[in-house]
Amino acid sequence: MGDTGSMFLGGSVVAMCFGISYPTIIFVIGFVYFLEALSVMIQVSYFKLTHGKRLFKMTPIHHHFELSGYSEVKIVGLFSLVTAFGAAVAVWLAATV
Repeated sequence: MGDTGSMFLGGSVVAMCFGISYPTIIFVIGFVYFLEALSVMIQVSYFKLTHGKRLFKMTPIHHHFELSGYSEVKIVGLFSLVTAFGAAVAVWLAATV
Protein backbone atom coordinates (compact mmCIF):
# COMPACT_ATOMS: atom_id res chain seq x y z
CA MET A 1 0.00 0.00 0.00
CA GLY A 2 1.32 3.40 -0.90
CA ASP A 3 1.09 6.69 0.89
CA THR A 4 -2.25 7.53 -0.69
CA GLY A 5 -3.94 4.36 0.55
CA SER A 6 -2.48 4.48 4.04
CA MET A 7 -3.30 8.18 4.43
CA PHE A 8 -6.88 7.49 3.35
CA LEU A 9 -7.26 4.65 5.85
CA GLY A 10 -5.76 6.68 8.68
CA GLY A 11 -7.95 9.66 7.83
CA SER A 12 -11.01 7.42 7.72
CA VAL A 13 -10.30 6.06 11.20
CA VAL A 14 -9.85 9.58 12.57
CA ALA A 15 -13.02 10.80 10.85
CA MET A 16 -15.00 7.91 12.34
CA CYS A 17 -13.67 8.68 15.82
CA PHE A 18 -14.72 12.30 15.52
CA GLY A 19 -18.00 11.20 13.93
CA ILE A 20 -18.98 9.32 17.06
CA SER A 21 -17.82 12.29 19.20
CA TYR A 22 -15.20 10.19 20.97
CA PRO A 23 -11.81 11.13 19.43
CA THR A 24 -9.73 9.72 22.30
CA ILE A 25 -10.72 6.22 21.22
CA ILE A 26 -8.19 6.58 18.37
CA PHE A 27 -5.47 5.52 20.81
CA VAL A 28 -7.16 2.13 21.26
CA ILE A 29 -8.18 1.58 17.63
CA GLY A 30 -4.88 2.83 16.22
CA PHE A 31 -2.54 0.98 18.56
CA VAL A 32 -0.64 -0.54 15.64
CA TYR A 33 -0.19 2.91 14.06
CA PHE A 34 1.31 4.22 17.29
CA LEU A 35 3.49 1.14 17.73
CA GLU A 36 4.93 1.58 14.25
CA ALA A 37 5.65 5.29 14.76
CA LEU A 38 6.97 4.76 18.29
CA SER A 39 9.41 2.10 17.11
CA VAL A 40 10.96 4.61 14.69
CA MET A 41 11.24 7.29 17.39
CA ILE A 42 12.83 4.81 19.81
CA GLN A 43 15.30 3.61 17.17
CA VAL A 44 16.39 7.13 16.21
CA SER A 45 16.76 8.24 19.83
CA TYR A 46 18.68 5.11 20.81
CA PHE A 47 20.92 5.44 17.74
CA LYS A 48 21.80 9.02 18.64
CA LEU A 49 22.33 8.32 22.34
CA THR A 50 24.58 5.29 21.79
CA HIS A 51 26.47 6.78 18.83
CA GLY A 52 25.50 4.21 16.24
CA LYS A 53 24.08 1.17 18.03
CA ARG A 54 20.65 -0.08 17.02
CA LEU A 55 17.88 -1.41 19.21
CA PHE A 56 15.89 -2.95 16.32
CA LYS A 57 17.31 -4.52 13.19
CA MET A 58 15.24 -2.10 11.12
CA THR A 59 12.27 0.17 11.69
CA PRO A 60 9.29 0.45 11.49
CA ILE A 61 8.84 -2.58 13.71
CA HIS A 62 7.32 -4.80 11.00
CA HIS A 63 10.66 -4.69 9.15
CA HIS A 64 12.42 -5.85 12.33
CA PHE A 65 10.11 -8.87 12.40
CA GLU A 66 10.81 -9.56 8.70
CA LEU A 67 14.57 -9.50 9.28
CA SER A 68 14.10 -11.74 12.32
CA GLY A 69 12.70 -14.47 10.06
CA TYR A 70 8.93 -14.06 10.37
CA SER A 71 7.03 -14.42 7.14
CA GLU A 72 4.99 -11.52 5.85
CA VAL A 73 1.82 -13.57 6.31
CA LYS A 74 2.59 -14.11 10.02
CA ILE A 75 3.34 -10.41 10.55
CA VAL A 76 0.15 -9.29 8.81
CA GLY A 77 -1.83 -11.89 10.77
CA LEU A 78 -0.38 -10.75 14.09
CA PHE A 79 -0.91 -7.06 13.36
CA SER A 80 -4.46 -7.78 12.15
CA LEU A 81 -5.19 -9.71 15.33
CA VAL A 82 -3.89 -6.85 17.49
CA THR A 83 -5.96 -4.37 15.46
CA ALA A 84 -9.09 -6.54 15.76
CA PHE A 85 -8.58 -6.76 19.52
CA GLY A 86 -8.16 -2.98 19.72
CA ALA A 87 -11.31 -2.48 17.65
CA ALA A 88 -13.26 -4.81 19.96
CA VAL A 89 -12.05 -2.90 23.00
CA ALA A 90 -12.96 0.38 21.26
CA VAL A 91 -16.48 -0.85 20.55
CA TRP A 92 -16.84 -1.90 24.18
CA LEU A 93 -15.56 1.49 25.39
CA ALA A 94 -17.85 3.38 23.00
CA ALA A 95 -20.84 1.37 24.19
CA THR A 96 -20.14 2.13 27.85
CA VAL A 97 -19.86 5.90 27.34
